[in-house]
Amino acid sequence: MSAKNLEKRRLVMQRSKQLGHCICDPKKPCPCDVFLEQDICPCAGERLDAPPGPVRLTALVESAGCASKIDQATLRRVLQGLPSSDDPRVLIGMPAGDDAGVYQLDENTALVQTVDVFTPSVDDPYVFGQIAAANSLSDVYAMGGRPLTALSVIGFPVRTLPDEIMQQILRGGLDKMAEAGVAVIGGHSINDPQIKAGFAVTGLIHPQRIASNAGARPGDCLILTKPLGTGILSFAAQIGRAPAEAIEAAARSMAALNKRAAELMLQFEAHACTDVTGFGLMGHLAAMAAAGQIDVEILWDDVPLLPGVLQCAADSILPGAVERNKESSGGALAASDGLEPAALDILFDAQTSGGLLIAVAETASPELVARLRAEGCPEAAVIGRVIGDGTGRIFVRGEGRRTLPSPSRIAAPSPAAPLAQQAALAEPTFSEARQMSGSCCGGPGEAGIRTSGDKPAVVETQQKFHDFLKSANAPGALDARTKRAVAIALSVLARCEPCVKSHVKKAREEGFSQAEIDEAAWMAISFGGSPTMMFYNETKKG
Repeated sequence: MSAKNLEKRRLVMQRSKQLGHCICDPKKPCPCDVFLEQDICPCAGERLDAPPGPVRLTALVESAGCASKIDQATLRRVLQGLPSSDDPRVLIGMPAGDDAGVYQLDENTALVQTVDVFTPSVDDPYVFGQIAAANSLSDVYAMGGRPLTALSVIGFPVRTLPDEIMQQILRGGLDKMAEAGVAVIGGHSINDPQIKAGFAVTGLIHPQRIASNAGARPGDCLILTKPLGTGILSFAAQIGRAPAEAIEAAARSMAALNKRAAELMLQFEAHACTDVTGFGLMGHLAAMAAAGQIDVEILWDDVPLLPGVLQCAADSILPGAVERNKESSGGALAASDGLEPAALDILFDAQTSGGLLIAVAETASPELVARLRAEGCPEAAVIGRVIGDGTGRIFVRGEGRRTLPSPSRIAAPSPAAPLAQQAALAEPTFSEARQMSGSCCGGPGEAGIRTSGDKPAVVETQQKFHDFLKSANAPGALDARTKRAVAIALSVLARCEPCVKSHVKKAREEGFSQAEIDEAAWMAISFGGSPTMMFYNETKKG
């Protein structure tokens, strides 16, 4: 922990109290929660020590990895009508919607440039840095370019998390860039409550050898060089439902460079390429098909998947990015024969540092796949073909060689995450706990209310009670939906109006129908009798 200058602390806190706002975060009062819990004043330059165990980076962000990116549909709306460069040296620019921009320097040389930034997709900061670098380089590789230099971009909650975490993120990125032979020559950093990292990358490419996303031809085979499922597994890890071996496999895949795949793609004279990232396989394939004015077919059974992904899909462990991607690119789907909906959802999963999707002549595809598998891409596979000229339609079919497993029984969250951390992902902050608990949890002064006059023992007791509330409400042997119904019933039975209103509000946000909410309440009424029924009916009116 950094040394405490108590006089500096006193002066800084005096300013904050006079203003009624913390001077380093105007949304917080003074003293802030960090001061009350940790005896640390970030505004006075005091810093936290590194925690004794690993920090779960994915627990600190809303959406993990490339799922944090803005969806295609929103981007199209926002970019519509914005001016684009009319410089004739811009060979590929913003309107193309390609992986990177290309700017011609002379008849033999062009610059290829890209930037990519996203939130952590894994908990290890060093590995996250590696993945951020590999993902940023991938756009240049997808164009057939050779990356030369990079600028680091990082957002980090300084003075909230230890500096060592940011250092490890940067170290991971630098090491991965060094592996790729790319020089990191500078960067930019911002103080941001949600961690994010990435790079702006510049490379070189021959103007006549650009592997854009628009060159696929009828009869081409479509090759995918990495398995799908990183978004699903990252989300499963956030809620404590991902097997450790699946998380490790996903991390290895995301940290792997697409460098050799790009080199082989050029050797085999691929007609088109794109990398599969935040828009999912369907989103990037739809862009490729539309740009090339072709129709394509995907064979579901041959699409490589990471371990554990099928079980997650069967258990409905699918992140919100799947729905956003379906809204953005689902219109390109012409048919999906012989597939369960959850299986199709995997194709819309937002990938972080995914593989290359390569369109190559059918005669070249067997040897290219063999070379890819032998030289660092063991999961590479032909997943479909270009069926002819068209309007960008995608046909997906299954042959029954791969089916979803049966849904698993809801198990307790993975022991890889401490219980308090698991619970923090699912349930309330201090203020939310107060709203949900109300008088049935202690009346005035219950968990969540702290004043500068609190004694340390009181604060410690409140924290323990807060941790208990989160643990009790977190999914375990009972899934989150069942616990929400139980919470409604108990709130009605306790006749706690704030509790009922809070849980009913959350239940509606989670997709409960009014009939389901009423049925949970009537379970309480069956125990509590007429007074409970009268209480619930009056609460509904409010």
